Amino acid sequence: QVQLVESGGGLVQAGGSLRLSCAASGRTFSSYRMAWFRQAPGKEREFVASISASGSNIVQADSVKGRFTISRDNAKNTVYLQMNSLKPEDTAVYYCAARNVVSARYQYWGQGTQVTVSS
Repeated sequence: QVQLVESGGGLVQAGGSLRLSCAASGRTFSSYRMAWFRQAPGKEREFVASISASGSNIVQADSVKGRFTISRDNAKNTVYLQMNSLKPEDTAVYYCAARNVVSARYQYWGQGTQVTVSS
């Protein structure tokens, strides 16, 4: 059982940076793969990045490669998304998600945090 709370969203100018945090309350956080998704107005939810339980495997969407970095600190039960060189098209609600490494789908989701990038 994992509960997730995102923070760090806000309004920034294009080219700026934000770091999102996702704090997990689950006792077995270190056993879960973590991911960030986002949903822009009028669009479906899309995958942003994920990181394996150990942190050794990272997957990123092409749209954010070279700009965003996902990381985790299992000692703090926290996953991060460092977002640099933000673009207006990055504007979305960003969601943190978690799943057991053998699960087919992400099982747990946070409420989301709004990221708005102005031009």
